Amino acid sequence: MAKLATQGMVRAMAVRPKPKPARPRPGLKEKARIQALFDRFATTSEDPRTELKFQSPFTLVVAVALSAQATDKSVNKATEKLFAVADTPRKMLDLGEAGLIPYIASIGLYRTKAKNVIALSRILVEQYGGETPLTREALMALPGVGRKTASVVLNELDIEPAIAVDTHVFRVAHRLKLSAGKTPDQVEHDLTAIVPKPYLTRAHHWLILHGRYTCVARRPKCETCIVADLCPSRMSFL
Repeated sequence: MAKLATQGMVRAMAVRPKPKPARPRPGLKEKARIQALFDRFATTSEDPRTELKFQSPFTLVVAVALSAQATDKSVNKATEKLFAVADTPRKMLDLGEAGLIPYIASIGLYRTKAKNVIALSRILVEQYGGETPLTREALMALPGVGRKTASVVLNELDIEPAIAVDTHVFRVAHRLKLSAGKTPDQVEHDLTAIVPKPYLTRAHHWLILHGRYTCVARRPKCETCIVADLCPSRMSFL
């Protein structure tokens, strides 16, 4: 009974009701602006990818899980040494929580993350023969893997178009008036509805990179922004 209840909870998380849109449907003029925005982003990089370093679905899951409230740079520095000794669930499980901690101690929340990485490695070894399942439901059932992490993994591996909303995407979406959502789920729903379909698998990366290097939090670099003329918030920062 407990197992069935747990499966039901996981299924409910994976197929939870969609949040109501926080913005009205765009008119023709707004659709043209949105198309132009992503056409511009496409000129910067045709096939943008995560800046996290990984070699396999397993190392991608671990890297993304470790990146919560941490920079990609700090995660890459830690995983360079970690993945040299533990790049599979079996090796990670053999390393153990105490063995893992020294590799990731420079990353925020490292104790909780170490516990989750070892726990998910054990599940992969015992339930999946050491393979990493690549469905949203199965990924979200792993310790430390939420909706955002699952979205990043599935999108990065070209399995499912998804727009994971982190602080950069949240900020850029609001400044470009692509969403007025108050939660990451609302912003994700709005973006998924309005981003031109050919760009759905790449929008996540473009928005992250734009927020990380151009539309930064304190003082956005509007003078060098490639979409400045399409940005409704531009005058607020000039």
